Amino acid sequence: MPHAFADQNHAECHYLSIAREALRRSLQQQLSDDALYRMLIDERPHLLAEALVVVAKAAIAKQLAIIAAIESVIALPAYQQRVLAYAPITAKFTPKAQGVFFGYDFHLSPQGPQLIEINSNAGGAMLNALLARTLCSEMSTTPTPEQRFIAMFIEEWQAERGSQPLRLIAIVDENPPAQFMLPEFLLFQKLFAQHAIDSIICDPAELNYRDGKLWHGDKSIDLVYNRLTDFGLEADTLKPLRDAYLEQAVVVTPHPRAHALYADKRNLALLTDEIALQKFGVASETRALLLDGIAQTRCVDKAAADSLWAGRKKLFFKPAKGYGSKAAYKGDSVTKRVFGEILQGDYVAQTLVRPTERPLQVDDELIKLKLDLRHYVYRGQAQLMSARLYQGQTTNFRTPGSGFAPVVSGD
Repeated sequence: MPHAFADQNHAECHYLSIAREALRRSLQQQLSDDALYRMLIDERPHLLAEALVVVAKAAIAKQLAIIAAIESVIALPAYQQRVLAYAPITAKFTPKAQGVFFGYDFHLSPQGPQLIEINSNAGGAMLNALLARTLCSEMSTTPTPEQRFIAMFIEEWQAERGSQPLRLIAIVDENPPAQFMLPEFLLFQKLFAQHAIDSIICDPAELNYRDGKLWHGDKSIDLVYNRLTDFGLEADTLKPLRDAYLEQAVVVTPHPRAHALYADKRNLALLTDEIALQKFGVASETRALLLDGIAQTRCVDKAAADSLWAGRKKLFFKPAKGYGSKAAYKGDSVTKRVFGEILQGDYVAQTLVRPTERPLQVDDELIKLKLDLRHYVYRGQAQLMSARLYQGQTTNFRTPGSGFAPVVSGD
């Protein structure tokens, strides 16, 4: 299925273009669901890229080493005490569940892989599992990504409820029918059904907490797969879900504590602060790996406004609790007005690590596409690696050639 075209001059990363019609035929066979197929191909034509991404084994190994180093720091009581001090009150509650789908996102810099952020409810895992199954039969592994995913949800459940049966999962997001990632919710629903687990897709406003249970209509919910971007469950509209979670009436994954420990972007300032790492008791070899492998980050301080403005062209400004590039700004495009807003908010300033840009054959045109790499991680173990191809400042899934793409390792 891959075309012969590839840019072989870049050892650490290159693309292989995919024949569009062959991809579509294979997807249709894999899905066996015309409505879901149309949702992916016709309604969201740039969600799945027509490419494979080949990444050097050494670059992948370095990323996995960086992930392991970060996980070792997050496990430290001193680190947890520090980050929970600025977390919402809901993050103080300690569930037994770990939290599903941590996403570690990397850019490939000339100096090697650089982590740019961690997400606590990273999307795209099921879409990438579908792509890997569709395009990469030679990559077949046991267990498959889908088998890893269902085992993860069951492990989350058993951590909280032991041998009790898991009967109903609620996939919760605001206004699900309008969500761009709705196809993934439907894929999860199919996965759960294949393992005799019922599921619903719903808005949090449809939930009700009474009699010690979380309800959707007349159905009591066992586990919530949380796709909300109110990471602390702080909004008034989330009170039923929040109360049920804090009173241990329902298992929620990922949960507020997971976001606080992993994904608040202020944490990256600690992970790239050698003095803080020393105080946490982090070994020198691990400190060196973190300082080399994470884009240097610092919290925006009004007192440093002049130096931040002067050096803005080498910075990327991100809201501490942001997601999906919302309200994030590349420094060279920041106006004085926007910079003033940044100073008033909870922002971090991260050293700009430009994404890899490689040519890809799209239809009859050779275009340049940027990429980042994402590892889906559970309990410190990488489950699946994918790429996101895009044009413009950030990933938008709106331009020709863009979308999720499977990753294979190369020499």
